[in-house]
Amino acid sequence: MVSPPTLLRWHRELVRRKWTYRGKHRVGRPPLDAAACELILRLARENRRWGCVRIQGELAKLGIRVSATTIRTLLRRHGLGPAPRRSGPTWSQFLRAQAHGILACDFFTVETVFLKTLYVLFFIELGTRRVHLAGVTAHPDSAWVSQQARNLSFDHPGNRVPFRFLLRDRDSKYVSSFDEVFRSEGTEVIRTPIRAPRANAFAERWVRTVRTECLDWMLILGRGHLERVLGVYVEHYNRERPHRGLALATPNGLNCQAASPSHPGPVRRRDLLGGLIHEYSRAAA
Repeated sequence: MVSPPTLLRWHRELVRRKWTYRGKHRVGRPPLDAAACELILRLARENRRWGCVRIQGELAKLGIRVSATTIRTLLRRHGLGPAPRRSGPTWSQFLRAQAHGILACDFFTVETVFLKTLYVLFFIELGTRRVHLAGVTAHPDSAWVSQQARNLSFDHPGNRVPFRFLLRDRDSKYVSSFDEVFRSEGTEVIRTPIRAPRANAFAERWVRTVRTECLDWMLILGRGHLERVLGVYVEHYNRERPHRGLALATPNGLNCQAASPSHPGPVRRRDLLGGLIHEYSRAAA
């Protein structure tokens, strides 16, 4: 009545059901709260360029503790893949170990909607990743570059630049008067090797960040427009943006990992630059 293959199949089915039987007591981590899942998916959909660690940092600011692996699994389940991983070069690893006490500077260019080239000079503190926007000009001559160095020195608390080293490349726009401003404050100027962009990796990485998150998505009309846009972005970068190199803290020192929800208010979004950048915070109950 029953063939041997059928009998063996029945036995395999019984064995399968035995080992897949779930007991009464659930083991492992509890499932992620539905509200947290919705918030993770919301952050991922509203910020397509954010990776799992960046989303983890934003959640930590809001008092929600979720691992990057859980976020990655949830995004893949809903067809939202994470941003690709990026690894730092050897020069970056070296500078990270020597970060405190080093100030780096660099130029980058922006093309306006009328194809006019604007030059942006900025400084970045390697220890805190805090960025200082020095100025924007179409003609970065020696007098202008030296004046921006003086402005940075004057604007700093105590009218001193408390850095031991200034790291810069060998661009001809950095003249001797530019270096002398920092030497007079006790800062030693270090020039990077020729054709070695990784030697100034922190500054180069910030240029990529500001382009990827801001400038690549806007049309710049002129110098005044670019100054306003960069001013808003630099303030957001220093005050609100979690940084992977700082254990998801912000350059201004906000420890996102230690944050906890003080009240169960809803999560509100603040739009910057016409909705290009979003900031999230707890609303008052």
